[in-house]
Amino acid sequence: MEAVSEAFFEALLSWYARNAPDLPWRRSRDPYHIWLAEVMLQQTQVATVIPYYERFLAAFPTVQALAEAPLERVLKLWEGLGYYSRARNLHRAAQRVVAEHCGRLPQSVEALRKLHGIGRYTAGAIASIAFNQPAAALDGNVMRVLARLYDYAEPIEKPEAQRHLWQVAERMARAAPSGSAAEYTQAMMDLGRDICTPRAPRCAECPVYAFCRAHAAGTQALRPVRTPKAAVPHYAVGAAILYNDSGELLMARRPLDGLLGGLWEFPQGQARDSESPEAALQRALREKLALTVSVGTLLTKVRHAFTHFKITLHAYHCHAEKPEPRPLGYTECVWIALEDTDQLPISRADRHVIAFLRTDRARLF
Repeated sequence: MEAVSEAFFEALLSWYARNAPDLPWRRSRDPYHIWLAEVMLQQTQVATVIPYYERFLAAFPTVQALAEAPLERVLKLWEGLGYYSRARNLHRAAQRVVAEHCGRLPQSVEALRKLHGIGRYTAGAIASIAFNQPAAALDGNVMRVLARLYDYAEPIEKPEAQRHLWQVAERMARAAPSGSAAEYTQAMMDLGRDICTPRAPRCAECPVYAFCRAHAAGTQALRPVRTPKAAVPHYAVGAAILYNDSGELLMARRPLDGLLGGLWEFPQGQARDSESPEAALQRALREKLALTVSVGTLLTKVRHAFTHFKITLHAYHCHAEKPEPRPLGYTECVWIALEDTDQLPISRADRHVIAFLRTDRARLF
């Protein structure tokens, strides 16, 4: 039983023609729109992406508009979507597309991969969907489909498994009917997202179950094989709520490279080993802002999960001996009125602290 066959493609593409969801980025063949959607959809659900996609395009309708925009405005529109390196890379890549490609996205996988933030999967997705080229696009959904189609029994995180699955994906992309690359790529994505789901795959509704080796062997629930994940680490973080004599809050901007790069936050420090959040906060403010602070009342706690770790953010009302910060570990800092913080790109955890301050500010004075 061979997955790559004329009958397989006919069944898959017929199903896609009947069931393709009406998504805003599928109403356009503009390569910029498709590029933006693919970047936003990385590790983010479709329903979450749609309003961000529409707001972003309204603000930056062309690659030129995005390239000319200040990074802070780009990050502000990305706020809450997470994985902010995507926004920074998108901005840098847009500037390069304007400077080197006359504002037009290059068509080849090789040229696309030279742009910031475009890896092997994203390059293949853009080349196939925007330019209808027979390029492989192997994301998590498609990887799961292939592991079941071929009843692949090796842990898919291993490098040799990745190489094998990419080879399979490339062979299938080339074998798809001529002129159908865009539909084939999106059909495989939809199949993995909506039918060939991680748990309880809907095999009875699958258009290609007759070609699926795992379904024939009854192993679909066991595929793909994954290496057990290590325990997710948890960190305690202290954040300083510092006011000046004018009632303004101290906010600091993170360096562009690294987690949440370019976003503003309440000055904070992550606890090391057995260090308390209070001690971590005092140490961090000395190192990052040349401030000596006394840590007062714990105002609120915010729990937040990142991809590979979790944090509990402890927000403390603090007092600085000499409130004249110098941005040593931050790119800049500013005193700002609470009501004006909406103008800044700020992480979700810090937004929760701001919401608390707006409702409980009287407790601070």
